[in-house]
Amino acid sequence: MKIAVFRALKLGDLLCCVPALRSLRRAYPKAEITLIGLPWAKDFALRFNHLIDKFVEFPGYPGLRESAGNLRGIVKFVTQMQEENFDLVIQMHGNGKVTNSLIRSLRPQLEAGYWKGEVCPNPQTFMRYVDNQHEIKRHLMLMKFLGIEPQGADLEFPIKPSEKRQFQENIDQWKLETGNFVVIHSGAYAKRRRWPAQRFAQVADYLAGLGYQIVLTGVEEEKEIISAVLKEMLHPAVNLAGKTDLGQLGMIIKNARVLVSNDTGVSHLAAAVKTPSVIISYLKNPNLWAPLNQDLHRVLQAKEAEDISQVFMELDLLLNIHWRRGIAGFPRILSV
Repeated sequence: MKIAVFRALKLGDLLCCVPALRSLRRAYPKAEITLIGLPWAKDFALRFNHLIDKFVEFPGYPGLRESAGNLRGIVKFVTQMQEENFDLVIQMHGNGKVTNSLIRSLRPQLEAGYWKGEVCPNPQTFMRYVDNQHEIKRHLMLMKFLGIEPQGADLEFPIKPSEKRQFQENIDQWKLETGNFVVIHSGAYAKRRRWPAQRFAQVADYLAGLGYQIVLTGVEEEKEIISAVLKEMLHPAVNLAGKTDLGQLGMIIKNARVLVSNDTGVSHLAAAVKTPSVIISYLKNPNLWAPLNQDLHRVLQAKEAEDISQVFMELDLLLNIHWRRGIAGFPRILSV
């Protein structure tokens, strides 16, 4: 059986659908499962090769915010997908107003996914898209709607042995204080969802004052943002902007005492590797994307975080829990 999952989105979006992919794999262990996603997601598919067998790069499509695409690339893509003769294509990209027509053009034996509007493509395989639903639970509800038993809501992030070895080598190069560093991730894909650099600097200085080493992370395009944080800081920090791939970022967050970031992909990465986090969100309802474990991950709306003492309070709580777990025999030493 050949199944394709269409979700051409960013890191956090894909991590949130991992529990659904896990359920799909359990239900169809011998199926060939293909992820159709943005170019960056090729690495994601390779990392999750226990859930995904193949990856197809999506060239974009008119009306999609993430990628408008071009006509020649779209025609080539559609032709290629028609030749695949998929038994099932599941649209997990959004409410379907734009993407359901695209899925139909791929001519699978069966289409499934979300719909919103006046006409349901197929009441047996398309579930009505509900706006006020947590993203992880939404995809598990879709699996159940399709007769697939959910296999838990926990996120996961496999780390390759080579990435563990590389991290061991990087510890000395980056001068990391293993077991004693915190991560500040001030970037975000959408500029409107970025907490001010000065605020991140205040948090970094507070944690440095408590004796923690500060590690600043971000992609190449976020170097300017991270430099702004560093400029505002009173204490030194390890600046890893643009120096890490996804695997090394995962290892850094996995071994951090706590993560402080905007509501972006790294917040879901922290949830996957079970590192405590304080997340600043500009969403009207941050609970729709917040990590499900609210004891380990604290989400503050940007308006709440204007009172910086609220952020400090959440960090104190998380770090105290962290410390007491160490006393109980679960020390936060290097996690490999």
